[in-house]
Amino acid sequence: MGFEVRTAVPADAVGVARIWAVTMPQLVKTARAVELELRHGQSRGVLVAADGADVVGYANIYLPPPDARAPRVGITVQVPPEVRRRGIGSALLAAITERAVATGAGRLLVAVRDDDASKGFAERHGFTLGRQMSHAAAELSAVPEPVDPPAGLRVLDYSALTPRQLFDAEIAVRDDDPSGLSGGPAYEEWVDVSWHNPDGRHDLSFAVLDGDQVLSFVTTTADPDRGMIWSNLTGTIPAARGRGLAKVVKSAALARARDAGFTVASTGNDAANAPMLAVNKWLGYRVTSGAWTAEKAL
Repeated sequence: MGFEVRTAVPADAVGVARIWAVTMPQLVKTARAVELELRHGQSRGVLVAADGADVVGYANIYLPPPDARAPRVGITVQVPPEVRRRGIGSALLAAITERAVATGAGRLLVAVRDDDASKGFAERHGFTLGRQMSHAAAELSAVPEPVDPPAGLRVLDYSALTPRQLFDAEIAVRDDDPSGLSGGPAYEEWVDVSWHNPDGRHDLSFAVLDGDQVLSFVTTTADPDRGMIWSNLTGTIPAARGRGLAKVVKSAALARARDAGFTVASTGNDAANAPMLAVNKWLGYRVTSGAWTAEKAL
């Protein structure tokens, strides 16, 4: 076989980051961020396929709460193109599925690239394609100027917020992602791996507030070496929707990133999320690639 599947350790961070860079180049996920996740993440199980000193595959599972009954759990399986067709993806999927069964999971949820090889792999392993998603990019030199918030509201970057303010807003929107891919950990772990994410840029992340309550927000990660930012999560709490607040925070974030010398903004969306897609079109995003959700009953 030439490789082994094992639990990931912090020393694997460089190899894991390389896999993310090859398989999802629109994402911002550096070795520093991966190492932090491997050291402090408790809500995910992470496996790698290793061929000697080289990491040649990656998989994870988002662990469900202990009291959940036959939950749907999210997983990831990534193998770089140059080492495919060696059984690495199948071995990682088998190992992560075994872990899911042990947690009592009833279904698996995974994101699959919109290409024949990736979709074929998923279908051969019993997954059914579900929702379509898109990845898009915008040239920051062409983004419009920031939109002012409605009267009585204020726009702040994350350096002016407490982590609890943002976490409470994020909790309010996590379950509204139609793809089912926007879950997250409990507060203490979220502070360790999300709020303190070394790829995160508090100066490029913005929120709209009413008093001290966050109504809408966009969390931005950035890779200065590539001149690129990624909108990690954009959300508006249910009670504040329909007021154009997502346009306010995203336009502020992209303009600030442009002024800081970044050149490209990337993001991902459910293809049926019409309000967010309209905001992104106004900002100048154009679709660059696609993906699908896929599910499998256990």
